Amino acid sequence: MMTRIKYIALLIGIFIIPRNAIAQDSIPKRIYKTNFIGDIPAPKIDGVINDKAWGLVDWSGNYVQWSPNENTEPSYQTKLKFLYDNKNIYVAFRCYDEEPDKIVNRLSRRDGFDGDWVEINLGSLGDKRTAYSFTISVSGVKGEEFITNDGANWDNTWNPIWYAKTKIDNEGWTAEIRIPLSQVKFGKGKDQTWGVQSTRRFFRKEERSVWQRSPQNAPGWVSSFGELKGLKNLVPQKQLEIQPYFVAKLNTYEAEPNNPFRDGSDFSFDGGVDGKLGVTNDLTLDFTVNPDFGQIEADPSAIALDGFQIFFPEQRPFFIENKNIFDYKYSTSFSGTTFGFNNLFYSRRIGRAPQGNVNLEVNEYADMPNITTMLGAAKFSGKTKDGWSIGVLESVTAKETADITDGSDNRKQTVEPLTNYFVGRIQKDFNNNNTFIGGIFTAVNRDLPENLEFLHKSAYTAGLDITHQWKNRKYYFKGNFVYSNVNGTEEAISNTQQTITRLFQRVDADYLEVDPTKTSLTGTGGNLQIGKASGNWRFETGVLWHSPELELNDIGFQLKADDYRHYAWAQYRTTKPRKSIRAFTVNYFHNTSFDYGNNLNEITFGSNGWVNLNNNWFINGGFSYKPINFSNFALRGGPRLKLANNLFHRFGVISDGRKKLRLSANYSANYGSQKAYKFHQIGGQLTYQPTNALQVSLLPSFSTNEDKLQYVTTTNYNNNSRYVNATINQQTLTFPLRVDYILKPNLSIQYWGQPFISRGRYKDFKYINNPIASKFENRFTSYSENAIALNNGIYSVDENLDGAEDYSFSNPNFSFVQWRSNLVLRWEYIPGSELYLVWSQDLSTFGDFNENLREGLVNNITKPQNIFLIKATYRFIK
Repeated sequence: MMTRIKYIALLIGIFIIPRNAIAQDSIPKRIYKTNFIGDIPAPKIDGVINDKAWGLVDWSGNYVQWSPNENTEPSYQTKLKFLYDNKNIYVAFRCYDEEPDKIVNRLSRRDGFDGDWVEINLGSLGDKRTAYSFTISVSGVKGEEFITNDGANWDNTWNPIWYAKTKIDNEGWTAEIRIPLSQVKFGKGKDQTWGVQSTRRFFRKEERSVWQRSPQNAPGWVSSFGELKGLKNLVPQKQLEIQPYFVAKLNTYEAEPNNPFRDGSDFSFDGGVDGKLGVTNDLTLDFTVNPDFGQIEADPSAIALDGFQIFFPEQRPFFIENKNIFDYKYSTSFSGTTFGFNNLFYSRRIGRAPQGNVNLEVNEYADMPNITTMLGAAKFSGKTKDGWSIGVLESVTAKETADITDGSDNRKQTVEPLTNYFVGRIQKDFNNNNTFIGGIFTAVNRDLPENLEFLHKSAYTAGLDITHQWKNRKYYFKGNFVYSNVNGTEEAISNTQQTITRLFQRVDADYLEVDPTKTSLTGTGGNLQIGKASGNWRFETGVLWHSPELELNDIGFQLKADDYRHYAWAQYRTTKPRKSIRAFTVNYFHNTSFDYGNNLNEITFGSNGWVNLNNNWFINGGFSYKPINFSNFALRGGPRLKLANNLFHRFGVISDGRKKLRLSANYSANYGSQKAYKFHQIGGQLTYQPTNALQVSLLPSFSTNEDKLQYVTTTNYNNNSRYVNATINQQTLTFPLRVDYILKPNLSIQYWGQPFISRGRYKDFKYINNPIASKFENRFTSYSENAIALNNGIYSVDENLDGAEDYSFSNPNFSFVQWRSNLVLRWEYIPGSELYLVWSQDLSTFGDFNENLREGLVNNITKPQNIFLIKATYRFIK
């Protein structure tokens, strides 16, 4: 798989003078002339390139190194051929190797490559931005990626149906590929030209060579492709696929006495269907009825003490395919300081856990649904030859109810309303594919019962985006503008004004005010940036803003509002090996942020980078410093709080990834001034591959966090708010284990297990009295020893020492324990059709915070829920 140079988030406030850049148009475009097979039998895909049809076309070789020694002769040459007929594109590879017995043919999961491989990229739309990538390893493992943003994004969730075989012989190894034309998009035209590129990985030297030279410092990948000519009278293929699925599921767990809904086991049998219809060769209609929500791999364990939501990636097949078309991450930047997860469309909102709570009487029990049923969904998406990128998604989720009983009387309570979700996305290429203008619109409409009127009745968002590139895509300007409008009852909009995302109730924010009579809220945001994308020197700088009223979380993802900031980033990267290193990259970044009251909340600057040594080890590290650090959110609606200036640094090392035993280790630390807090984390990965088929990985991580201003609660004293804080000592331990045993490229057994524990103990309770005082100790008042007492899990506070309780709060100490694991047998019995056998365990509980981490894990991971699942799919293709 092509080594993707990953930009590390940073910034700068000045423009860097470009130098050492290679103009892409100065490199000649290579051309391959293919032929139509005609009446000759099509090649048999067996890895042996001896079919008569291959004689219709010539070999094309002369690959050049891409890394580490750019534009030099590779260790061994590679050749390729192209053929086509009315239904398929055929590709043949001859990969020379004078030591075929040393060719590394390790097996791996699909899209998880190890060993030698070759890759073909097809830019069939001719837009110089998107392409389809097909990779085959010498062991027969296949992988596919949909390339967008001129190579900035490689989406391996795309899973087309195609065919490939390999064979090792005395000259090296060969590969044959058949790609059905129905799996790629292309326009009409009697004589077409597609973009094409090929990459080979020579594993023993960790060397990449390419058919069309593409400099490492080029502004893009797809725009540098060579050309595939000779494609005449191609007939667009109207794709039709139907994929039903069936799931039998047994849950076993510890029975709860007297609870009729938790008797120790549940069995269910379910089914649904996914479909795909090619409306045109450019545009596809996907639909699903009762889609499968069973995730083969669970979300990673996480706990957040700052009150903000945690982002988890999408794993459902219906949503991940063509997700790039619907993506609207308007706040990304190379600086990494701009809430990069913010997006107008976050598909995990559809089918989320019900948002209502049940109200139980004494001796009542409830059967609460874990997810919201998606009745059906459809999406119309694709990109036309004319440069139109189109995406329309429509989904309806069911009204969900909880069953409640006391043993004699049964009732139901609605916990999630019937909801309609809509997303529309469009983008157009102009100016020879150098300018792109687009927009997005989303809508959420709910049929709200009376008990759920705290939710929005409706929510709408819109966005407009533009990208312009010039000087061979060396420079770029990007602009994003977003808009939101939510509607509901006075309760719903009042809640929205007071969520942690915006906190209108802040007592010191005279520019904000909670209006309890409002029934709608409208906000705006945006991001403007300019940068340089090619050469050894690169940069980006811009401004980002979120108005206090902006609200995207009904169908999008947004962490904070009430923020505007300037950011900048600069990078220097090598493209040629030096005496003792293969490559290195150094970055600088800074960020300055304000709220809409023009309060300067943060200044951050720092640097980071990595070095690739000649032995193929990597060393990376970085630091950042915040000389100004205020938070509008730390007191959860209280006044703006001055936090300690902090210094963050990290260091990591990664061993040669080609070895059977490989490891990585990383350490990071964050220190606050005046000893206000300190954070340490150490982690890594140990991977051992004793055979080509077996791989075992352990990823331990341990962190400690001591924060003297950890928020606890807000209470009332003498008609004034008391913002109670404390010193927290938190320890978190996790060590995921993964075992992959690949019997064949289409048959595997995989195990993933993750024990997780996070324990927090609070002491030295205090309340905030001067939140922006210069000296740390002047920002709070500590309770005297005889002013606070703990009884039966409740802290009682006698602040004025008159012998009477003034207020109280629960003991915040915690120990959260989680165990998640999956054992999965996956068999792709025919291309696109799969059988899964799954054993999953899941446990989430609160343990005894007086125990150490080892005791907490051992004593609590005893009675997990067991899930046994059989899932079968069959893919009908026309």
